Amino acid sequence: MSDDHHDHEHRGENHHTSATASKIAGGKYTCPMHPEVVSDKPGDCPKCGMALERISPPPTEGKTIYTCPMHPEIEQDHPGDCPKCGMPLEPKTVSGDAEDDAEIRSLARKFWIGLVLTAPVLVIAMGHLIPGFHLEALIPKSVSKWIEFALTTPVVLWAGGMFFTKGWRSVVNRSLNMFTLIAVGVGAAYFYSAVAVLAPGVFPASFRRGGEVGLYFEAAAVITVLVLLGQLLEAKARSRTGQAIKALLGLAAKTAHLLRDGEEEELPVDQIQKGDLLRVRPGEKVPIDGSITEGRSNLDESMITGEPMPVEKRDGDKVIGATVNQTGAFVMRAEKIGSETLLSQIVHMVAEAQRSRAPIQKLADTVAGWFVPVVIGIAILTFIVWAIFGPAPAMAYALVNAVAVLIIACPCALGLATPMSIMVGVGRAAQTGILVKNAEAIETTEKVTHLVTDKTGTLTAGKPRVTERKTIAGGDQKHLLQIAASIEQSSEHPLARAIVDAAKEQKLELLAVKGFESTTAGGVTGAIDGKTVRVGKEKFLADSGVNIPDSLKRDAQAWQEKAQTVVWVATDNQVSGILAIADPIKESTPEAIKALHALGLKVIMCTGDNRKTAEAVARELGIDEVHAEVVPRDKIEIVRKLKSEGAIVAMAGDGINDAPALAEANVGIAMGTGTDVAIESAGITLVKGDLMGITKAIHVSRAVMRNIRQNLFFAFIYNALGVPIAAGILYPFFGLLLSPIIAGAAMSFSSLSVVLNALRLRTVSLGK
Repeated sequence: MSDDHHDHEHRGENHHTSATASKIAGGKYTCPMHPEVVSDKPGDCPKCGMALERISPPPTEGKTIYTCPMHPEIEQDHPGDCPKCGMPLEPKTVSGDAEDDAEIRSLARKFWIGLVLTAPVLVIAMGHLIPGFHLEALIPKSVSKWIEFALTTPVVLWAGGMFFTKGWRSVVNRSLNMFTLIAVGVGAAYFYSAVAVLAPGVFPASFRRGGEVGLYFEAAAVITVLVLLGQLLEAKARSRTGQAIKALLGLAAKTAHLLRDGEEEELPVDQIQKGDLLRVRPGEKVPIDGSITEGRSNLDESMITGEPMPVEKRDGDKVIGATVNQTGAFVMRAEKIGSETLLSQIVHMVAEAQRSRAPIQKLADTVAGWFVPVVIGIAILTFIVWAIFGPAPAMAYALVNAVAVLIIACPCALGLATPMSIMVGVGRAAQTGILVKNAEAIETTEKVTHLVTDKTGTLTAGKPRVTERKTIAGGDQKHLLQIAASIEQSSEHPLARAIVDAAKEQKLELLAVKGFESTTAGGVTGAIDGKTVRVGKEKFLADSGVNIPDSLKRDAQAWQEKAQTVVWVATDNQVSGILAIADPIKESTPEAIKALHALGLKVIMCTGDNRKTAEAVARELGIDEVHAEVVPRDKIEIVRKLKSEGAIVAMAGDGINDAPALAEANVGIAMGTGTDVAIESAGITLVKGDLMGITKAIHVSRAVMRNIRQNLFFAFIYNALGVPIAAGILYPFFGLLLSPIIAGAAMSFSSLSVVLNALRLRTVSLGK
């Protein structure tokens, strides 16, 4: 029995068992007092001597491991929330299976129900600010307060209940964050108002207006709904993160034609073993990485190189899985399987880049680290001071003023500051053909210092075209193109299609051809009106006895130095002329490069094309740096190197080979005319595929971030002024305490300022 037959008898066995035979032991440990201390093994904290606590159990074989994008040291074998920041944990690996969108459905349900319940609460609470609107004439305050209480309770306790859970967890884990601030602010506003409805007698007379205590139900409900909206948008963004990987997985061939004992058998690709012989027919995808043992063909390898020109393959040449066979059939030997294939490596690189690119920490989270303990400290101090020195009833004043501090610190405008600017800014960008996937892309784009760009499809059109024509003295250029296209219409080569397309653009009639013949790696021959026409390489014509004029040789050499491919045309052993074919630079690209330089960016070309072509394009455009003949792993390494040197990197591309670098870059920018994989890997998509869109995206980002900073100022200035007044700092001097009416008006004006300022983005100028 042969070795090959023996191998096939064991085809059903798992040949990856050695890779998964051992479990990964350990887990992560950290100090509860110093969370920056992380260890792979238990022990004592080197800073304070406390015993380290496990923050992630060791992963077990066969289970999906979940991690936090912001705190990658957090790992566990089941979904949940990060104990440090409260973000939902994400799987470290993404499969092609359908995702469970239960989280999105739950958040959407809570958001919409909360929104419906909050709208009337807002009208009841703020209606008096609308000129001519007198709701109290229809619904007395003694009735409307119960309506507010009934509508707000499910919004805060049911829809927003998870925020209290996350806020409590942040306190237990000594990692205060945005959810701590939300829980404190919403909780104070809701429970204060609930007590005011259920037991109004505990409040001093100074806190009443018209016999009723001021309520903050609308603040609690609005904040809850706003945060729910943010959580819903984030959940949808996270669900889209895996789409790039799923698109990549979808590129792979599903079946292969196995040759065994003279018979051909179709089987799933995952059953292929090393050494198997596989037949690949024209139009099929190469099923796995390997080498050709019989036959020859042209392969479309644009998914790897990004270049539209096919690559000729013959015996002994390597072929890559998921590339497309174009013209001929061949037999190949499988050499790499499973995770060893180049496509699997690209999938791994994209997944790794997406995990390592942690979302930018929101300013609210950063502020919460000090703002929450300061506010709570002021509230406690307020209670103590009023309990000791306040007028009778001292405890009532102490409690009310302490709660007032927590209420005035409620982040209502803070909740609006970022999403309002992002929402308006993203809408403004969409008007100009710039689609923004997430807020992180907007926030980072303003800081970009380096743009790494692909060549084909990004700087150039991405499709070979006839760019030059030259005839012998007295020749007709249209006739030259006509006879070349007439011969090439029977060829499947991409250069032939470029010639035929050029003739069709000029509405030239294609002539009848007899005796068409194709010579591999040479050219094509046919008869037109009884004359023999040859189209192809210079050597093909010379070998056929055609005399090559020196003048055309010089012209051909000049074109080749500009990275253009030269096609020769001869009639009856006499040269008729030459055609130049190239991937032309987009008309908008030169202006875009100048605009990017004017914005202070360094532009770097990173392409799989040959160095001669790349350098010719770079010289013409004035590009700062060129990396040619690179593979996907090279691109991602170039991006990582720039980032390690402190650069903020944007990557622009349109191909599958660009996907890992798009995911790794600080900002990925995909051409809308490119592949789905590139678009899913990027944070920004330029619908028109026009590089000028990058300059507009930078203008949008800078305007939005400037607007957010202004909004945050409006949001915090009222807190900064209101907290000490709520604590009673003016009482010893003027006998003034913060009235609920004034507090409500301050919150309303703060939110109104944020909204009006954000709306200014609708008219922001984005340049040309």
